[in-house]
Amino acid sequence: MRLFNAILFSSKIIKNMPKKNTKQVQGKLETIQTGPITVDKSGSVVIKINAKPGAKNNNITDICSDGVGVQINAPPTDGEANAELIKYLSKVLGLRKSDLSLDRGSRSRNKILVVQTSLGIEGITEKINQEIKENH
Repeated sequence: MRLFNAILFSSKIIKNMPKKNTKQVQGKLETIQTGPITVDKSGSVVIKINAKPGAKNNNITDICSDGVGVQINAPPTDGEANAELIKYLSKVLGLRKSDLSLDRGSRSRNKILVVQTSLGIEGITEKINQEIKENH
């Protein structure tokens, strides 16, 4: 009988004990960003681009919810416009061309560009807005 009471008592104690929090918070908080410039899980900045190849000169036209509008002075053949896009945006952002890579949209006007930088969303948005002001 004592053994039965001991088992019953210990199971009541275990049930009443607070449970451990199994979720651990990692180094940085992930925030859900909406808009054309976001940060992915690896910490890279992701930019949605609406490319307009075949323009007279390279220019950032606007930033809207769909993406950053970029006019490219290269024809959309054989990847020339993509190479010119990366070259132009690396100049605008003050980064090396190797810091930018085309993730999706190599044959589309809607592109996803991944940027390896410590600038963050605010720094990139500031540089893009500065380029828009200089060209308009």
